[in-house]
Amino acid sequence: MSPRPEEEKMRMEVVSRIESVIKELWPSADVQIFGSFKTGLYLPTSDIDLVVFGKWENLPLWTLEEALRKHKVADEDSVKVLDKATVPIIKLTDSFTEVKVDISFNVQNGVRAADLIKDFTKKYPVLPYLVLVLKQFLLQRDLNEVFTGGIGSYSLFLMAVSFLQLHPREDACIPNTNYGVLLIEFFELYGRHFNYLKTGIRIKDGGSYVAKDEVQKNMLDGYRPSMLYIEDPLQPGNDVGRSSYGAMQVKQAFDYAYVVLSHAVSPIAKYYPNNETESILGRIIRVTDEVATYRDWISKQWGLQNRPEPSCNGPVSSSSATQSSSSDVDSDATPCKTPKQLLCRPSAGNRVGPQDVTLESSQTVGKMQSTQTTNPPNSTNKSQHGSARLFRSSSKGFQGTTQTSHGSLMTNKQHQGKSNNQYYHGKKRKHKRDAPLSDLCR
Repeated sequence: MSPRPEEEKMRMEVVSRIESVIKELWPSADVQIFGSFKTGLYLPTSDIDLVVFGKWENLPLWTLEEALRKHKVADEDSVKVLDKATVPIIKLTDSFTEVKVDISFNVQNGVRAADLIKDFTKKYPVLPYLVLVLKQFLLQRDLNEVFTGGIGSYSLFLMAVSFLQLHPREDACIPNTNYGVLLIEFFELYGRHFNYLKTGIRIKDGGSYVAKDEVQKNMLDGYRPSMLYIEDPLQPGNDVGRSSYGAMQVKQAFDYAYVVLSHAVSPIAKYYPNNETESILGRIIRVTDEVATYRDWISKQWGLQNRPEPSCNGPVSSSSATQSSSSDVDSDATPCKTPKQLLCRPSAGNRVGPQDVTLESSQTVGKMQSTQTTNPPNSTNKSQHGSARLFRSSSKGFQGTTQTSHGSLMTNKQHQGKSNNQYYHGKKRKHKRDAPLSDLCR
């Protein structure tokens, strides 16, 4: 699910169309990208976040909204002005690509946050892989939107950074670490061991946990830290997770993922009948045929026609995951529908672009207790037919057919285990929060 070059190209065209309208209105205005499209941590269905810098007595939300309608840049019914929000924005959907776009004015924090994310990504090479899987996991469960109580992309990223900062094993930070083990340990920490009631997360100065009682002493009367308290490293006193009122639902989802994945890699998993048909990561992550079809359309319109397929058993290139092209600070639940010109490929039960799963790398194949490899289905030689229209993805949308190629838990081995309600009975391993300083991952 990592970004492809053609997806970046398509999104840059969307930005260019909107920027041309803005420049026509205000030639001196400065348009900048931030969020996941800036950092490269965007999903195929993520939106684009833009910020416009300029000098106005009043924010020109309605002026820009009228211009966008006039130039027919966006679908007529998709342009909305949220002028009462904490950060007033214009929301729209590009008329040709169906990419969602959020436009704000004179907001500095988004750009600074994107730079911070890039810095941490360089420090911890595992972050792009871990964050993309976690974002997809929350997206398909409708737990990734802050306005519905879920965890936003920025909060999720800071949780992942804190996890790596305080991880008791030094090898968690090296490039060739076992991504599958880290993913399970992330779910274990935030699904089972982290005390949401009493503990907050701090990223500054190498990372630490903070007692909420101490935080509350410095807050105004009547205020208290939120359930998911994450101290903003860019703005002291700002609680990044204050709007995530559904944090306990996210905790339950993480606990569920820990149980499922732990069972899937347990020694007894090989004795169950579905160990040959279901991949490990596929137990918690699903990608709809609609999303796969949409990506095929993008490849056809903006991609290289004869781009070679990656080796079935070799590592998949991960360079695109760190390209500076994405908007991740806000929402990602913006699945796209294709325009009427879209020619789609027929849905097949086991069809997913194998080149899309950066987590399916050979370095983690042998580390998940099996030498079996999964041969991704051949996505070539598929006939094209008729027009198709993609619909908004939701948790229901991910209940479709499981594709064995995209579900490998950062390995090419097959899933081993029973159904999701099986529990792992091995010895419980607690997350070491009081490890010596020399053991902490810096």
